[in-house]
Amino acid sequence: MTSRPVLDPASGSRMFYFDKDDDRVEFGDIRTMEPTVFSNGQTVEVRPDTLMDFRALPFEDESFRLVIFDPPHIDNAGPESWLRAKYGALGATWREDLSAGFSECFRVLRPYGVLIFKWSEVRIPISQVLALTPERPLIGHRSGRAMNTHWVTFMKGDAA
Repeated sequence: MTSRPVLDPASGSRMFYFDKDDDRVEFGDIRTMEPTVFSNGQTVEVRPDTLMDFRALPFEDESFRLVIFDPPHIDNAGPESWLRAKYGALGATWREDLSAGFSECFRVLRPYGVLIFKWSEVRIPISQVLALTPERPLIGHRSGRAMNTHWVTFMKGDAA
């Protein structure tokens, strides 16, 4: 079992954390990227604690109290774009990938653990994404300038 109570398996940029080096959180991403400056003047660095694929998490069952699932949500970012570098990109198998990601997140959650799911409804509606898991959301909140970012909270049931 991991010593960190929080897992974030898909947010290499760590953009919404108060402390980007918080030792309570296991940050993961499938990639690393040295600081790179893009033509828009923005710098992107992807520095996960652990290289991992959210479709096959390298942790034992019921290892975490809290999982934050912030997968890529863009399916049309250019291969060398700032957008892809910052957020990652979905491939043609995005439905299968996100379904596997949800399954893995719930697998590594302890009973009564909490999953926070973040989704930006830029091209793919949240309803299509939530249909990829049999789990029921507990609460949700829309935010952002266009109100298209969804924060959805799930709570895992007991082990029985």
